[in-house]
Amino acid sequence: MCNLYRLHKSSDAIRQLFAEQGGLTLTFPEGAPNLEPRDVRITDRAPMVRMQGDAPALVERRWSWPSGYGSPLYNLKSEGRTFNNNRCLVVADGFYEFTKPADPKQKRKDRWLFEPSAGGLIGIAGIWRDHPDVGEAFTLLTSEPGEDVKPLHHRQIVLIPPARWRDWLNPQMKSRELLVPTEPGFLTLSAAPTG
Repeated sequence: MCNLYRLHKSSDAIRQLFAEQGGLTLTFPEGAPNLEPRDVRITDRAPMVRMQGDAPALVERRWSWPSGYGSPLYNLKSEGRTFNNNRCLVVADGFYEFTKPADPKQKRKDRWLFEPSAGGLIGIAGIWRDHPDVGEAFTLLTSEPGEDVKPLHHRQIVLIPPARWRDWLNPQMKSRELLVPTEPGFLTLSAAPTG
């Protein structure tokens, strides 16, 4: 399950990539955030895109809300569910998965970075809600892994290809058609420093 992802692009770069990759004119109803290149962790505020009126709007919100068990709900299985409301795209440059270390003496897990093979942005399927304790927050949807992720993990966040970003943000489109594993070759993999 994804518990760390990367975003190194500025608000302006995200706006340009939404236009180039997805054919969408992005708005900033709360002003363009000053995004610093970073790894995004659970409970951090991070950009998400949702429909506001007829336009996709980028706002910053918290990643995860408290679950009924007290732990943060940062991933949610998509299988067998329909998501007609409160859909969002979480923008990222890449995401990390972790495996047991190759060296048994090593205490930290090995960290792997998945990035889009074509460059640009990843649009992660998410949903948002207004939680009484934390305000508006989002979670990432998961599915069975695609061929690129399967060798390292048994689950994967749902990645919406840029050509389908508009469809995911449109509540009239059936969500189940979009919540599928990525096509082989969509992602590239590299070892990531653990720093």
